[in-house]
Amino acid sequence: MKFDVTIFPDDLNAAAEIARAVEAYGFDGLWTSETGHNPFLPLTHVAAATKRINLGTAIAIAFARSPMVTAQIAWDLAAQSEGRFLLGLGTQIKAHITRRFSSEWSAPVPRLREYIESMRAIWNSFQHGTPLRYTGESYKFSLITPFFNPGAIKTPNIPLYIAGVNDGLCRLAGEMCDGFHVHSFHTVPYLKDLIFPNIEAGAQKANRTRADVSLNCAIFIVTGRNDEEMQTNSLLVRSQIAFYASTPSYSAVMDMHGWHDLYERLNQMSREGRWYEMGELISDDMLHQFAVVAPIDEIAHAVKERYDGLLDRIGYYFPFVPNDAEKDHLWRSAAEVFSS
Repeated sequence: MKFDVTIFPDDLNAAAEIARAVEAYGFDGLWTSETGHNPFLPLTHVAAATKRINLGTAIAIAFARSPMVTAQIAWDLAAQSEGRFLLGLGTQIKAHITRRFSSEWSAPVPRLREYIESMRAIWNSFQHGTPLRYTGESYKFSLITPFFNPGAIKTPNIPLYIAGVNDGLCRLAGEMCDGFHVHSFHTVPYLKDLIFPNIEAGAQKANRTRADVSLNCAIFIVTGRNDEEMQTNSLLVRSQIAFYASTPSYSAVMDMHGWHDLYERLNQMSREGRWYEMGELISDDMLHQFAVVAPIDEIAHAVKERYDGLLDRIGYYFPFVPNDAEKDHLWRSAAEVFSS
């Protein structure tokens, strides 16, 4: 199992320094995400500043960009990093695609399938100079002239990850992708009973196995150096769990555990803006289902024990900050435990 970290550099000029620290700590990879900043821009700094670690997006929003735009960005990062780049894509929800990005929305699974197919057709044209011909319901590509073709690179087989929660995207990952970003809002039974079977079903369709799909997740942890820190951390994680538990997109996780009534209650509270009260409804049992809970000296071992044989790449839900006095021991312990 590889241990990765996520970074959220507010200052783009700091990305290289953070990346060098990630490599120096001994971690295996570094991910960025599409929140307040573009997820690709820091990775150009990361690629230039490192030699060993993987670098990737967890996630970049697919439907906000043309597949041609994403394919070109990924091609350049793959070349710059000499094959260390991992392209992670997500669909987002309709409101964000149509209202935040003013882009088109349609059924996400078939649309993402076409997105992947068309990107691979574009990459094939880049690498081999073949005419670009792709026709689908959502995407159609039929033109690329030599002036706009970046040409062949040494590492053209770009690993592609997608993110998802429900069965359709799991099956698509099993059929077409190199990796799958498991959502932080999950339980081990959810992994075993929904994620794994559907990835396996998709893989069988393409004469592959679940082992062909690397599973990655940034997990919730509750930890601290003493009881007071553990309690403070617990309140923060309960609030995060409650936020996801109130969201319709993730209700399948709640339903699997018989928590549908709680989902409806939390959903109503979220619509009333009662965010600070919601975490109080997350029981100790729910907390331990969604998060690994252990003191700071034991947390890395507890995480490894829970997810050994379940996940291939793992990290913590919060971002990595080098030389953070409060969390430095936590990071160094994770690097040591997962490298052994």
